[in-house]
Amino acid sequence: MIGAQKLASVSRSTPSMAEALPDLPMPPTVMVRLIRILAANLTGYFEPVFRKAGLSENIFHVLCLLMAAENGEASPGELTGLVGTSKANMTRILDQLVGEELVSRAADAMDARRLVIRITPHGRQVACATVPKMMGPLQQAFAGLTPEEFESLGRLMQKAILSLDKGNFPLPGHE
Repeated sequence: MIGAQKLASVSRSTPSMAEALPDLPMPPTVMVRLIRILAANLTGYFEPVFRKAGLSENIFHVLCLLMAAENGEASPGELTGLVGTSKANMTRILDQLVGEELVSRAADAMDARRLVIRITPHGRQVACATVPKMMGPLQQAFAGLTPEEFESLGRLMQKAILSLDKGNFPLPGHE
């Protein structure tokens, strides 16, 4: 289903959802639906580019984060939070990266209970070789937005992310 069809489906289903669930606030519910569609569409949009490069989106993201990190290293927990995936999935990703010699995994010198993930020279090479393949798709992904709209969207998304930090309300009956 293409974007326009997905948006039409949201528009069609929202009135009946509001009727079936009258206590469910529709504007934030629709926003959540739109964000989920956007996230899925982004993954689908970039997946062929990553596949051609022999990577996945999460693997490329981990390599980029490690290249940007101090000393090219981070803990699995830090990477999990920054990539936005589960601990189990990050373990699988790191196992694959270690197996392909794109990163190394070792105990921290100061705290042997803590693991440190370091990007290898080969990992740097793979990430750098992938960047030119990403440039066109990245620029095209948001070509429908003006520079001002793009900047505004970024600010609003950051604000929404921070808003979610404040939204950890107890469920009714679980106070």
